[in-house]
Amino acid sequence: MSDQSKPKIALVGNPNSGKSTLFNLLTGLSQKTGNFPGVTVDKKTGTFKLLDGRIAEVTDLPGTYSIYPKTLDEQIVQEVFLDRTHSHHPDMAIVVTDATNLKRNLLLFTQIRDLGIPCVLVLNMFDIVQLRKVKIDLRGLSIDLGVKVLATNSHSGDGVQALKKIVSQALISSKRPFYDTYHLASKTIDAIKESFDLTENYRAYQYAQQTERLTFLSESQKEEIREIKKENNFYDLPTQSQETIGRYQLISDIVDRNTIQPSDSNKRTISEKIDRIVTHQVFGYAVFLGLLFLIFQSIFAWAEGPMDIIEGSISQFGSWVKSSLPAGVVNDLITDGIIAGLAGVLVFIPQIAILFAFISLLEESGYMARAVFLMDKLMRKFGLNGKSVVPLISGMACAIPAIMATRNIESWKDRLITIFVTPFMSCSARLPVYTILIGLVVPEDHLFGVFNIQGLVLMGLYLLGFLAAVVSAIGMKYMLKVKERSYFVMELPDYKLPQWKNVLLTIYSKSKTFAVEAGKVIIAISIILWVLASYGSGNNFKNAEEIVRSELPQTASQEQYEIALSAHRLEYSYAGRFGKAIEPMIKPLGYDWKIGIALITSFAAREVFVGTMSTIYSIGASDDDEVSIREKLRQEVDPETGEPVYTMALGFSLMVFYAFAMQCMSTLAIVYRETKGWKWPLIQMVYMTAVAYLSALVTYNIF
Repeated sequence: MSDQSKPKIALVGNPNSGKSTLFNLLTGLSQKTGNFPGVTVDKKTGTFKLLDGRIAEVTDLPGTYSIYPKTLDEQIVQEVFLDRTHSHHPDMAIVVTDATNLKRNLLLFTQIRDLGIPCVLVLNMFDIVQLRKVKIDLRGLSIDLGVKVLATNSHSGDGVQALKKIVSQALISSKRPFYDTYHLASKTIDAIKESFDLTENYRAYQYAQQTERLTFLSESQKEEIREIKKENNFYDLPTQSQETIGRYQLISDIVDRNTIQPSDSNKRTISEKIDRIVTHQVFGYAVFLGLLFLIFQSIFAWAEGPMDIIEGSISQFGSWVKSSLPAGVVNDLITDGIIAGLAGVLVFIPQIAILFAFISLLEESGYMARAVFLMDKLMRKFGLNGKSVVPLISGMACAIPAIMATRNIESWKDRLITIFVTPFMSCSARLPVYTILIGLVVPEDHLFGVFNIQGLVLMGLYLLGFLAAVVSAIGMKYMLKVKERSYFVMELPDYKLPQWKNVLLTIYSKSKTFAVEAGKVIIAISIILWVLASYGSGNNFKNAEEIVRSELPQTASQEQYEIALSAHRLEYSYAGRFGKAIEPMIKPLGYDWKIGIALITSFAAREVFVGTMSTIYSIGASDDDEVSIREKLRQEVDPETGEPVYTMALGFSLMVFYAFAMQCMSTLAIVYRETKGWKWPLIQMVYMTAVAYLSALVTYNIF
């Protein structure tokens, strides 16, 4: 091992093999999430104590079916194992397989074994094998494969201690390859081994197979390999197919030799019986829609209480800080800038936690794979695929984790289209905006005496976002010239009871990632906006106190004076002047400079709209800010026409604008992070702003 005191272990396996659950059992809370160097792929690392007292560092690699990558996540697995200088190149690998489907799962294992990396083969979900009365000869399998073989059940934790005992030993790699590729390309392998100082035939063979994908090779090294391949007539795909077929033949023989199936093995399983309903062309969609209804009802209903507690706690904390520190710029910056920005992050954690709790439960139970399978055919008509369903669903809570969830889409074009259209899905941060405006311009009547009109408008706004996403996906499909028909292969794992510890760890991990990744951006922008709204230039700003005192009647109270002063300073602050500057552009939509400021500030986070409007219209704190804002907006009069500002035309125009406009700066930042450049985020922002502007213009003129 490279470091006997802290060995590096790679945890690798097929998707749905229980690998991540095993990782959680091994590491517990001693884990952290980051990114692999140079890419946006999540990296989960953790530590656990070996039986001999040493601390092992384990990396949970993305799930993959083979060492030949199809996605960005899978390419990381290839890089980690093939690049000997990679920071996570392992001293040993724990290869996790689904014991109920050994023939497919063992392909990846045999490839890693032939790279000369010491391996432990874990047959996970062994309890299901026993339940099906299938007998696997572990000793015979170990002899045939030439490695230690261990049965585990990550759901209950059985076998974890035995696994720690095995990895505590000094494992050595097998000298005899499982499948010798030397006969497929002997001259090419010899030449690459000599040029790159390699010892394993299969590693040299992979250099030939994956030349263009291996980022750790320089262009001159790649050119050298291309020349070697050309001289020896080496062709990638035919040789790869020959290798894969040869490996599967050996795997099939070994598994058949060491497995005894029960006499009633053809009997329909419980999972197959459930699938007859949940993947049905009619009932399947009904189940899916029912689950969606449950999820989003729960997100809005269950998160309300915790969100109120968080908001109240942070508000009390802010008040305490404000009263404890000396009055001045530092006090205002901390309370109105930093703490307010922190509130904009933490308040969404309950919704994020509930969303990922449901997603984790659906994934752990095995249902999510069925939802993806069910939606694939429908999504393909719009330039998407089944795996786009999860990001689009997630986008109705928050676009940030939703866009991150596109990483499991194999095709880069499909992934890009999904990233591009996901922000059209109305996130939960838009809900306060919708609520205020609907309550302002939509009457509290009922259609046919049953359906609440305000509720129907709200549902219509969410459907409008979905429609925009679908139409945009079709346009993106033609713009990117997606002509090839990508195939869709998905394993449907058996249903099982969720591992609650794993669900809780997922909630913790995702909430932490959201708070840290989005939090840094939101707090930074909140501070910038605070500066722009707190400072200004010119006599109107510098002499604000004298101007406000001269305009107010002498009978005005101190509270009225402070509210008027705050509104005056905001109007002539840098943010206010910017609002005045953009007023001619937004005037055709019916908006004035005050709404212009709200449009700017709410780019930090959509829910900032409500707080901005409260400040602009000089609303003091009350028991029910929402009603106070609505009433104040109703009373607002256009000084030029004398008519109410917030008419039905303006209200619907604003709702449509917020339904289509880019969600927030954090979304823009995460798109930049996922696409590794500013090209697509800027195109996305310009496109969504144009759609929002034109749609709001049409809506305003219609009403």
